[in-house]
Amino acid sequence: MFGTRSELLEKIRLGEDGFLELKEVRFAGDKIRGPSQADLADEMAAFANSAGGVVMLGVEDRSREVVGIPLERLDAVETLVREACEQSIKPPLAPIIERMTLPDTGGSEQPVIRIDVSRSLFVHQSPCGYMQRVGSSKRPIPPDQLARLFQQRSQSRLIRFDETPVTKAAMADLDEILWKRFVPAQHHNAPETVLDKLAMAARDDQEVWRPTVAGLLMASHEPQRFLPGAFIQAVAYQGTHALPEAEKAYQRDAQDITGPLDQQILGACAFVRKNMRVAARKRAERGREDLPQFDLLAIFEAVTNAVAHRDYSMGGAKIRLRLFDDRLELYSPGMLPNTMTPESLPFRQAARNEALTSLLARCPIDDDTLSSHRQHIMDKRGEGVPIILEISERLSGRRPEYQLNDESELKLTIYSAQMESEL
Repeated sequence: MFGTRSELLEKIRLGEDGFLELKEVRFAGDKIRGPSQADLADEMAAFANSAGGVVMLGVEDRSREVVGIPLERLDAVETLVREACEQSIKPPLAPIIERMTLPDTGGSEQPVIRIDVSRSLFVHQSPCGYMQRVGSSKRPIPPDQLARLFQQRSQSRLIRFDETPVTKAAMADLDEILWKRFVPAQHHNAPETVLDKLAMAARDDQEVWRPTVAGLLMASHEPQRFLPGAFIQAVAYQGTHALPEAEKAYQRDAQDITGPLDQQILGACAFVRKNMRVAARKRAERGREDLPQFDLLAIFEAVTNAVAHRDYSMGGAKIRLRLFDDRLELYSPGMLPNTMTPESLPFRQAARNEALTSLLARCPIDDDTLSSHRQHIMDKRGEGVPIILEISERLSGRRPEYQLNDESELKLTIYSAQMESEL
């Protein structure tokens, strides 16, 4: 929307409408006096509940003049926007937030913030309730219309989220080398046709070909550009507790693991391999024997499950891997699908992301240690959870534990083996 600078300037010149909201950012000392977090949340939710739109911060709405935002205040304003999306809108929004400059009346370039809000698959509630965009203003959605909107958008989600086109992405954002991994050698169809069959591309509401969520996750080097939170945040701590952010000395290692999902899985295993301890012990019948803190096969299965089955519609929520001296914790965004419970995980299967699991099941394992287990990343036979539980319990003597936090995040705890000194 308003893809070029000239288009955006022309829209601002014409003023607010059903797709554009202009807001001056006012300050009182070091604090932002306006707009408020609640006001911003209402505007963004109204666009998401309608056809999408752009909020421009740093442009006065009546005069349509670019007044800008002080350069040193941009961080604070962006934080306000993110907190409005995450704290004041249910379910949370993940718009594209862009810093840019626009000319004021004198021709000087002034910093502003552009917020691109796409039409959502969900109906969003903000501090003023359920809002929609009507012309240049936001209005409450009438009850009968709200009921229809809930029905329409719930029906649209019958198409799984990982198969939906991503509005802000273009086909050029898919790396040809990465997506061709999944294409049979003998094919003569156009790229769009092939990618459509793989559920890696689809037409949007304007009949434009776009990468799908699954396509970006498997064939983009930076999926988090379009899907905030589509990465693994890994931290290795010294000791058994995570200390406050200021205590950086107690973080032995930290890494944001990005890239296509198969690379994220192997990257997480490499992080654990690098940071876990390995003890040595002597056995009369076997001689010297290495005792790893964790079994890498169990870690591989756990990370694969987290990446394949997490809820990617939760904008900004990421997979978190935490490594301590006595355990490993893995947090995966989303509640369990299809009435599953933590207790039923070893006995039942349910795939939230069918397209993703299908692609991962065709993706070779590029790791000599792990490829001896099986040839491809994903096993669709449902053996992952039993492997995690049995192998880890055999090593540590404690059975791993699954726990659902606030109906929105699945936590897996794998306990460490008891490290022995060499005898």
